[in-house]
Amino acid sequence: MKRLTVLGAGSWGITLAIILHDNGHKVTLWEFDPLVADMLRTAREEKRKLPGVFLPAEITVSNDFKTAVTDSELVVCAIPTQFIRRAVKPYAEILKNKYVVNVSKGIETGTFSRISTMLKEEAGVASDHYAILSGPSHAEEVSKKIPTTVVAASTNSELALLVQQLFSTKYFRIYTNDDVVGVELAGALKNVIAIAAGVADGLGFGDNTKGALLTRGMVEMTRLGVALGAKRDTFGGLAGMGDLITTCMSRHSRNRYVGEEIGKGRTLDEILKGMSMVAEGVETCRSAKGLSGTAAVEMPITDRMYAVLFNGENPLVSVKSLMEREPKPEVI
Repeated sequence: MKRLTVLGAGSWGITLAIILHDNGHKVTLWEFDPLVADMLRTAREEKRKLPGVFLPAEITVSNDFKTAVTDSELVVCAIPTQFIRRAVKPYAEILKNKYVVNVSKGIETGTFSRISTMLKEEAGVASDHYAILSGPSHAEEVSKKIPTTVVAASTNSELALLVQQLFSTKYFRIYTNDDVVGVELAGALKNVIAIAAGVADGLGFGDNTKGALLTRGMVEMTRLGVALGAKRDTFGGLAGMGDLITTCMSRHSRNRYVGEEIGKGRTLDEILKGMSMVAEGVETCRSAKGLSGTAAVEMPITDRMYAVLFNGENPLVSVKSLMEREPKPEVI
C-alpha cells in the first residue's frame, strides 16, 4: 500500500482516485473549492461531472493542500492546465521532492509552457520525478470499467514502470514511453483538432470531412511536435493518433462539443458560460498558434480555428480557405 494524493476532483481526478483505491492504496483527493469538497465528503458523488459514480468511504477528501500532500509518496496532478501554477506555487517546498504524475492536457497561455515546465518552475519538480499519463481515456467510460489503454511517459524509466504498476487494472492497460515532450504535446494539440472536428459536425458535414481533419490534423501535430523536440513515432501512438480519434469522435469530448456548438452558430462566450467542465483546447489553440509561429511550422487547421475562436471568422469561410489553399503534394 502506498499513500497517494490526487489533486483536482474533476471527473478524471475522481476516476483515477477510485482506480488507485481499488488497487489497494491509501488515497487522498484534494479539491480547491471548499463547498465542492464538503459535498464530496458527504454525498460521495459529483453529480454535475460524473453522475452515478461514488467515491469509496476510504478515500479522504480534503480542501487543505498541505495536509493532502505532505505525507504522500506520489502526487497525481489533475488540475486544469491554466490553473496549475497558482495552485502549486504556494506549496513548492512540499512538492519539490515528490514524484508527480500529470494527467492534464494543455499548453499554458502566454508562456507556451508544457505542464512539466510549469511544475519545474513553480514547484521544483525535477524531470526524473515527473511522469505524464495520457491517451484515449474519457473518465465517463473508464469510471464504468470500459476497456481503455493509455501511456505513461517519463525520462525516468523506473518511474514510468511504477506508474504502470500503480494504475493498471483488468480494464485500464498502460504502456510506457520515454518521450515526455511528445506525449505532452500530442495530448494538448489534439484538442484543437477536436474543436475543428466538432465545427464540421455542427455544420452538418460528413465522414469524408472528419477523416480529412483527423489525417491532416495529425500531420500538423506531428510537424510541430518534431520541431519542438518530440519523437515522430509518439504521434502515431496512443497519446497521438489514439487520443485524436477518440476526442474527435466521442460524445463525451468537451472540445468536440465546443466546436459543434460553434458550427451551429453559437458564440464561444455563450458556450463556455454554459459548461461545468474545462475545454482545454480553447486556450491550447492560442498557444499552438504562438508556438507554430515561433517554430516556423505551418499549421493551417490551427490557424483557421484560431480565427474562428478569437477573431469571429465564420466557420464556412474557414472551410473555404482550407479547401482553396494552393495545391501541393501530400507530406506525412
